[in-house]
Amino acid sequence: MVGPCLPEKAQRLLFRLMSLLYNISIFFLSLGLRIASLFNPKAKLWVKGRTHLFRELPNVEGKKVIWFHCASLGEFDQGLPLMNKIKENDPSVFLIVTFFSPSGMQHYQKRSHKADHVCYIPLDTPSKAKKFIKAIQPESAFFIKYEFWTNHILACKNNGTKIYNVSGIFRQNQHFFKSSGGFFRKTLQLFDWFFVQNEESLSLLNSIGIKQVSISGDSRFDKVCENKANLEKNTAISKFCRDEIVFIIGSSWPKDEEILLPIINQLKCKVIIAPHNIDERHVKGIASKLEGSFVLYSDETSIDNQDVLILDTIGHLSSAYAFGSVAYVGGGFSGSLHNILEPAVFGMGVIYGPKHSRFPEGRQFIENGFGFEVRTSEELKSTIEAILLDKETIDDKAADFVQKNIGASDKIFEKLNNRY
Repeated sequence: MVGPCLPEKAQRLLFRLMSLLYNISIFFLSLGLRIASLFNPKAKLWVKGRTHLFRELPNVEGKKVIWFHCASLGEFDQGLPLMNKIKENDPSVFLIVTFFSPSGMQHYQKRSHKADHVCYIPLDTPSKAKKFIKAIQPESAFFIKYEFWTNHILACKNNGTKIYNVSGIFRQNQHFFKSSGGFFRKTLQLFDWFFVQNEESLSLLNSIGIKQVSISGDSRFDKVCENKANLEKNTAISKFCRDEIVFIIGSSWPKDEEILLPIINQLKCKVIIAPHNIDERHVKGIASKLEGSFVLYSDETSIDNQDVLILDTIGHLSSAYAFGSVAYVGGGFSGSLHNILEPAVFGMGVIYGPKHSRFPEGRQFIENGFGFEVRTSEELKSTIEAILLDKETIDDKAADFVQKNIGASDKIFEKLNNRY
């Protein structure tokens, strides 16, 4: 068990102090975001989106409410397979989904979903959390991956709501496992069950006395397989790619582009770039560094006679991966690696930057022979060449790995099924 063995009275006092400090930190979070909203568009959306939140909540009297909370769009994708199974099993369920991040609220409608109401999660103060849970009266609450808002979780517990963590991932350096983390451990102890991704997470939770845990895997595998099965062929991208070798760059950030752009002009293949930031200035900056011919997706003129296609629109990256020979996924130089499962499901080698410790699939891809870490343009170029030389073997490894890891949603639903 982590933490010092303090007398019970001292533990209660410490818990109250930590609770006070937590609530003060939430206040300052709110204050900081309100100040930032004066000049930061994302912070402005965060504040504005919560202005009429309670007024717009639906009347759920007499309904069986299931609540899913997701940090952003990636976690929404992670929860979607389970949401769909719950609704298919019982269409009378009223499904409420909340997001913390504006990006989730902005883009969730691009996904096929069965949610009945979608909104921001209120700020995690005791009063707002109680008000929210009283209004929606959820029978069950699902927190995806690593969203643990203490006051909402406590309000759920006091309401008699069953509380679950889906596709949880835990690491030794998190505050739950430090001697000073008693307050946060108490939050985890309120959960009825944890469906975690791996053995390490199970062991860490067990080490702090939490036994209501099982390994289900990562439900994102189910989602990317579902996306692949339902993908409509993109005729514009097909026209660009023809039957040639295609290097696809997904969700690139400026740090990624520093090593990508110098070698794009040297590659003897088609290239598709999907930058994370698609504002006009950034896209023009990328285009200015290209020596060969290029075309923007928003301008399909002579798309089949170009060397590089820049996806300057949202929602076409998954379609592009279907034509890929090898992929580079951005975010690996900032510690915010984007979804590397999306290209892997199509069976190809996947390249990314060195900062992927928070994403276990990054290490797993490397260990299974189809993931590749690079730090420089020279490494990137040689890695692409090596992948293409052994493409068939690497593609098979990627496809086999994905196939072995699907089914997390089925495992979770099987355990939950009797509760609905």
